[in-house]
Amino acid sequence: MRPRILLAVALGGGLGASARYELGLAFAAPTPPAFPTVTLAINLAGSLLLGLVLSLILDVWPPTRYARPFAAIGVLGGFTTFSTFVVETDRLAAAGEILPALAYVAASLLGGLACCAIGAGAMSAWAGGRSRRRR
Repeated sequence: MRPRILLAVALGGGLGASARYELGLAFAAPTPPAFPTVTLAINLAGSLLLGLVLSLILDVWPPTRYARPFAAIGVLGGFTTFSTFVVETDRLAAAGEILPALAYVAASLLGGLACCAIGAGAMSAWAGGRSRRRR
């Protein structure tokens, strides 16, 4: 175990989870099983940011030991939430809302992949000649 890296992940996770919690309160949906737009938006935004951040960390910035564990695993791992996604999907399905549940799963998975690719592509385009891989 690497205590300093674990600390970076924990600190980042606390920040990300706190941000997600506050956004969830601010934009709370009415009673379940309403379509979980807040969680979907948070997870898609987190996927976009993950693409941006990882591209920045891996391709642009000089090598660092703590940036990826803190920002990608900690902050964005805490900000996005697979467990809430699964619970909300289960609630929709249990309420007989099968098509919305399937749409939520598809939008989360496909949208998350697309957002991550868009974020990485945008950072790569912005970084241009600054990329470490091109040196």
